Amino acid sequence: MKISQISLIGVGAALLVSGWVWANEAAHEAVDAVKWKPATLRVALADMPAGDIARGKALNSQLMCASCHGENGVAPTSNWPNVAGQKNDYTYKMLLDYKSGLRSEDERSKLMTVAVEPMSQQDMADVAAYYASLPAHEVTVKAPAHADAERLVRKGDPTRLLTPCASCHGVKGQGGKEAAPALAGQSEKAFIRTMMLYKNGERDNDVNKSMAQFAGKLTDEEIRQLAAYYHTR
Repeated sequence: MKISQISLIGVGAALLVSGWVWANEAAHEAVDAVKWKPATLRVALADMPAGDIARGKALNSQLMCASCHGENGVAPTSNWPNVAGQKNDYTYKMLLDYKSGLRSEDERSKLMTVAVEPMSQQDMADVAAYYASLPAHEVTVKAPAHADAERLVRKGDPTRLLTPCASCHGVKGQGGKEAAPALAGQSEKAFIRTMMLYKNGERDNDVNKSMAQFAGKLTDEEIRQLAAYYHTR
């Protein structure tokens, strides 16, 4: 890793950590954020400003987003999610969730609360447009998909009332409508952490708790298999 990259990561981490205490206290003081409903989400996405890719690229560096998510949207470590190729409506919704306090489930989300605090909706749309313009991360070695993961993605499991993952996230993990995120190329660690937060009831920014209900019916092993599946798509 180049010295400039190390410096950027160090500076970004220092700035975010410096605001952690504020975010932690604010999380306790804030009134519960309003949960999304399908109608309110549609209105919010319809009102999303048109994003400026060039400005979003500049903001990715200026606001220290790159210190965790990379200059090109690929996180420098597996501790943070890759955002390259992510759908702009999903990124925009996530930033709104951090801004409102709807996402405050762990220390990472509190750091994001600090990062998003100075951002306007135009800033959010610009950063989202930049990430969406980038090619999704691709691993160099693609392992064969586990049969159970392939089944869950393409067919779901009617016996547990599990719809196919592809019905929302696309056959190739490219994402879908209503801010359903792209999953292809995502870090396995980030995927597993997200699913476990939903499964354990610690994250609740999903509309009608759809992801929480889905994840709650999966075994830990199935979550690991799905993480490996999408990581190599």
